[in-house]
Amino acid sequence: MQRTALTARRRARELDELASETVDLLVVGGGVTGTGVALDAAARGLSVALVEARDLAWGTSRWSSKLVHGGLRYLATGDVGVARESARERHVLMTRTAPHLVRALPQVLTPGTGRRKGLTVGIGFGLGDLLRRDAGTSSLVLPGPRLARRDEAARLVPAVAREHLHGAWIAHDGQLVDDARLVVALARTAAGRGARILTRVRATELRADGATLQDALTGATLTARARVVVNATGVWAGTVDPSVRLRPSRGTHVVVPAARLGNPTAALMVPVPGSASRYVLALPVQLGRVIIGLTDEEAPGAVPDVPVPTRPEIDFLLETVSGVLDRPLLPDDVVGTFAGLRPLVDSAGSSDAASADVSRKHLVEVSPSTGAVNVLGGKLTTYRTMAEDAVDLAVKHAGLTAGPCWTADLPLVGVSTGSTSGGSTSGSRLSPGTAPRRARCWPPRHCRTPPPPSGRASRAPRTWTSPARRSSGR
Repeated sequence: MQRTALTARRRARELDELASETVDLLVVGGGVTGTGVALDAAARGLSVALVEARDLAWGTSRWSSKLVHGGLRYLATGDVGVARESARERHVLMTRTAPHLVRALPQVLTPGTGRRKGLTVGIGFGLGDLLRRDAGTSSLVLPGPRLARRDEAARLVPAVAREHLHGAWIAHDGQLVDDARLVVALARTAAGRGARILTRVRATELRADGATLQDALTGATLTARARVVVNATGVWAGTVDPSVRLRPSRGTHVVVPAARLGNPTAALMVPVPGSASRYVLALPVQLGRVIIGLTDEEAPGAVPDVPVPTRPEIDFLLETVSGVLDRPLLPDDVVGTFAGLRPLVDSAGSSDAASADVSRKHLVEVSPSTGAVNVLGGKLTTYRTMAEDAVDLAVKHAGLTAGPCWTADLPLVGVSTGSTSGGSTSGSRLSPGTAPRRARCWPPRHCRTPPPPSGRASRAPRTWTSPARRSSGR
C-alpha cells in the first residue's frame, strides 16, 4: 500500500511518469464519478491515471445537497430501479465504505393539508422503508419512519408553525459531512492503491488510446498513452466529446443562519405545491448554517465554470419553506447561495419531459466520436455503481485482464475498524486505504496472504443503462 497524501512533489513526479509510460486506464474528470472510477480500476490491479482540469470536486460534486439518500422521490415517479439502487448504495456508504463521512439525519415532513395527502405520505415512507430493509440497513443505522408527536416535531424544527405539525412524519436519511471530503477520500484511497491523481491538468483532446494534456500550472503539453480512456467529466462531457447529448439541470440552494430557524436538529421537508414527488428541504449543516434547496431548472447553453442561482429560484425556495414557518424568511435572511448542474442524459423520449421528471439512471457507452468510454448521468449516491459499470465496460472494450469489482467492501481513507459494521465510530484506526478483515483483496500482490475464495461470482459486464440491480448479498 502506498502513501495517500496528494502532494506537489508527488504530482510533479507522477506527471513526468505519465508522459513516458502507458497506463491501463486514463480517467478524465476529478469529481465523485471520476475518482470512483479511478479507485475501482486501481483496486482491480490496473494501472490508473486521473487528470482533472481544476481541482478535485470542482464541479457538480461540491454543489450537492450533501445527502446520501434512499431515492424516495424516485418511487413517486415510478423509477423503482433507481430508488432501489440508491437505497443499496446508501447502505454501502453508511456501513462499509464511508461511515465516518455519512450520518443519519432525522427529517420532519409536513404533509400539507388533507387526509389523503397524509395517507399518501405514509404509503411513500412505508415503501421507502421496505427499500431500507431490502438493502440490509439496520434500524440502528437508519430508524424507520413514524408519525411524530407535535411536541417532538416542534423540538426538532422549532420555527415551524404548530398547525403545520399535525400529521407530521419523522424519517431518516443519510447526510454527508461534506461532499468534497467524499471525493478527496476516494482520490486518496485510489492513490494508496497506486493511482496517479493529477489535478490542474486539462485534457484538450480525447482518443481511444490516450489524450492530449496541458499542465495548467506551467502551460506545458504532453501526450498521455492509455489502453482505454474513461470520460467522467460530468456536465462538461460534451466539451470533449461532440457525440454526447446532455440536458443540464440547475439545482439551487440558499443558505441561512441556523439561528433564524431556531437551530433545528432535523431537516425539514416541505411538499412543493402541485407536485407529488418534489420537496423543498431545509438541511442543518456545519458552522451554524441551514441550506434550503433545491430547484430543478433547465440550464441550456454554454456550461459555466460556476453556475449562478437566479432570483426566481431563490424566491421559490424562500416562499415554499416560509409557507410552514411561524415567521416567513426574507431575502435579508439569506447569507449565501449556490447552484450546481446535474448532467442528465438527453435520451430518446425525454426531450418533452420537464427536467425534474428526467430519469437519474446513468449511461455507460463507448463513444463513436472519441473511442473513449463515457459515463454519464446518475447521481452522487450511486457513484460507486456508475464506476463499476464504467470499469467493466472499459476492461471489456480494451481486452484488459482485471479482477472483479470489490469497492463495496473497501473502506475509504479515514474509516476506523469499528465503524464498518453499523455506524459506530469506535475502534482502532485503520492504516489509510486498508480494509477490515471481511473485505476482499485484489490482486493478491496487495495482500500479505492470498484472499480466500469469496464464494461470489464476479458480475458480468452490462450494457449500459443501470437497471435495478444486485442481490441483497452485495
